[in-house]
Amino acid sequence: MPDPMTVASGISAAGALVSAWQLRRRAVRAEAEIQLLQAELAAERHAASHDPLTGLPNRRAFFRLAAALLTDPSGQPLVAVVLDLDDFKQVNDRYGHAAGDQVLVSVAQRLAAFAGNNLVARLGGDEFAGLLASPTHDRRWIEHATRRLCEALAAPIPLGGRSIRVTASVGLAPVHGPAQLTDALCRADAAMYEAKTLGAGRPTRQLVAEC
Repeated sequence: MPDPMTVASGISAAGALVSAWQLRRRAVRAEAEIQLLQAELAAERHAASHDPLTGLPNRRAFFRLAAALLTDPSGQPLVAVVLDLDDFKQVNDRYGHAAGDQVLVSVAQRLAAFAGNNLVARLGGDEFAGLLASPTHDRRWIEHATRRLCEALAAPIPLGGRSIRVTASVGLAPVHGPAQLTDALCRADAAMYEAKTLGAGRPTRQLVAEC
């Protein structure tokens, strides 16, 4: 006949193993729930600061990130860039809004590729902005960089079995300090709208605002 003490000890040990296993399962489940909540929070933060169509930072995030860049004492000279697609409404009217969305995505990708590690954002509609580091505020360097950007944006965009070309009007202005960001963007925006008056016959339209 089994010793009652041995049986009791075995039952106790088995109960301890079950309890430990249950605690481990609860810990794993709790850890998974925490990771899920963290992922959901990160997704919500990303959605709150990024354009859902292009994935670029949105207007609010642009100003927040730009302010941080402009307060970096080790940063390079910065140039504010504002660009707007020319006659974009015709793309939606002729090819449909899905095609228009694809054009915006392509433009965003090209702008991001051109900017590299620099800050670019979609402000809304077909308007984009950037804050680009430059080795100098020299006007010739800035104009050369802008021509390259316009040429990249003007390359054909594939849409199903066809391709279309869009052009962009671009304005830019040097930024001389954190307090000058809004002023630089206003000057770049004014230059962009002035560039639109140059006419659709030009492959690129860009103006540099006076320093």
